[in-house]
Order: sequence, then C-alpha cells, then structure tokens
Amino acid sequence: MNRNELNIGAFDFEAGGHLEHVKMVYHTSGCRSGKVVWICHALTANSDPEDWWPQMVGPGKVLDTEKYSIVCVNLLCSPYGSSGPASTNPETGKPYLLSFPKTTIRDSVKGFELIRKELGIEHIDLLIGSSAGGFQAIEWAAQKPELFGHLVFSATSPAVSPWLAAQTETQRMAIEADPSFREARDLSGGAAGLRCARAQALITYRCFRGYELTQSEPDPDFLFAGRAASYQRYQGQKLLSRGFDAYSYYYICDAVDSHNIGRGRGGVKAALQGITAPTTVINIDTDNIFPPEEGRQWTKYLPNARQVILSSDFGHDGFLLETQQFTNVLEPILCKF
Repeated sequence: MNRNELNIGAFDFEAGGHLEHVKMVYHTSGCRSGKVVWICHALTANSDPEDWWPQMVGPGKVLDTEKYSIVCVNLLCSPYGSSGPASTNPETGKPYLLSFPKTTIRDSVKGFELIRKELGIEHIDLLIGSSAGGFQAIEWAAQKPELFGHLVFSATSPAVSPWLAAQTETQRMAIEADPSFREARDLSGGAAGLRCARAQALITYRCFRGYELTQSEPDPDFLFAGRAASYQRYQGQKLLSRGFDAYSYYYICDAVDSHNIGRGRGGVKAALQGITAPTTVINIDTDNIFPPEEGRQWTKYLPNARQVILSSDFGHDGFLLETQQFTNVLEPILCKF
C-alpha cells in the first residue's frame, strides 16, 4: 500500500471551530483495476490495512492489493498523520493538544469525500467498516447511498449506545486522572492515564472466555494472580510504544460519542431506511460492545440487508482474529464484482 496525503485546506468542524490548514493521510494499493474496495479503520489503527489486518489485505489475500483498488483513510485526530491534537499548530510551532477543535465522525467522512473526489472515484464497489470504522462507513452510506455497490458493517452500530458511551467516558476519566494531561505541556502529557485507559478498553474488546484461554495462571497453586495483570500493563504500554498519545486518544473517544446517523435525518430508523445498497451486518457472538441482539434490531431497518454472526472466543476483537470466518463472508461478495 502506498502512503499519500491530501492538504484539505480550510475546514469547518461540525461541533464548531475552524482551521485554515487540515490534512488527511491515506493509503492506496498500486492496483488500478477499476474495482474499488474502501476500508474504514478502527479506533487506534492507521490507514495501512496491510499493517493492522495483514491476514486479510495484501497480495494473494482475500482483499488482494494486486486485484482491487483498495483505499483506506486515517481518520481525523489520529496521531498517524491526519490533522489532530498531535499536529503542529502553525501559529505556535507546538502541538495543538487541547486547543484542537472537537471532531466528529461526520468530520472524518467529510474528508473521505474530498479524497474520493481527488482520486476521481465515482463508484465504490465495496465499503468495509469494523468497530469505529463501521461508524464511519455507516455515516458515509447514509450520506451517499448511491455511491456504494455493497456494504459490510462489522462489529458496529448506527449510533453510539449508552453502554459504549459509558466506556469511553471511563477511559477519558482515566486520562484526566493523570495531572500531566491537563498541564498540556507536550505530547508526553497523560501517558500514565493513557496506559490505564487502554487497559480498561482491552477488557471490553475481549471476553471472559478469551482471558481464560490466554491469561490463566500456569501454576495451580498461585498466591496472587499476575499473568492477566502483566498482560494489561503490557497492552497499555504497547499503545504508547506505537506512537499514540493521550490527546489523540481523548479526542477520538469524543468522536466515538458523536456517532449518530439519525441526527438531523429523522432518527436512526429513517436514516437506515435510506441505505439502499446490499448490506452485510457482521456480529460476533461474544462481543460485549456490539452484541448480536443489538445488530439484529437495526439490521431489520436496512432495506437490503442480512445479519451474519461469527463465533469467537475473543469478543469484539473477533473481527480482527477470526480470519477464516470473515473471509467466508467476503468471498461471495467479491465474486460478484
């Protein structure tokens, strides 16, 4: 996949605020087959799906970079290239941090549209979005239903639930509990809080069964359970080691809370009814964030949709880990191209 960036220029944000200079980073495959697959990435991923979804994307994989024109855009407020709190404010020469405008899912989708036009893409054969990437995909489909040939919404929903909003707030609270976050001196602020927030998030991404399988104590006579504790600390540090900062994470949590395709469209049901392309809704049977019963409720409002439930021991993260099951869903769709 090839890295690109588009300088969007002046940008008005949905929640208020204006910047004269905004850019978005995106990746494209070298293939120019005319068959376009657009992938929307999840919360802390980047615009290179070969990096975070290597089992699915690449030469010879089901999402073949030598067969399809694949596009993925880095959402706003990510630290991986698109404008956000980690970007340099040209007026100060320092990162924006907490002075960056609040950003919504619709702001990122607005950027997608600009990139699509820049690339000269008039039709997207398949739009895939999982988790927070599904938020972006559903919002875009509600805005431009005629643009897409087929839609895959995986481990996601048309509006943030109270359950998920409570989770993102808990993670923000963890970041705010680190005094260095509000001091906002540089990108190292809030690092301890971010480690805690990520550890909290991981519990929601997985499930009881997954931890039993991977984090059980090897010694049946253990005095204090330490394996899962060590894993949580490792995962918290891993996110920082990947170049994530607390400010970007905090802002992306706000963007998650902004997700509501029913806003200004007469409600979620009415908005879903306007999405006309054939749609596959994928749920994971152990997903505690987007349970199958929630998916069942909103799938019925889509005019041309089916729900597929994947089985996994790993909860919400099953959309990344259950490669063969996900492949089995995508292959029949791709065969119709």
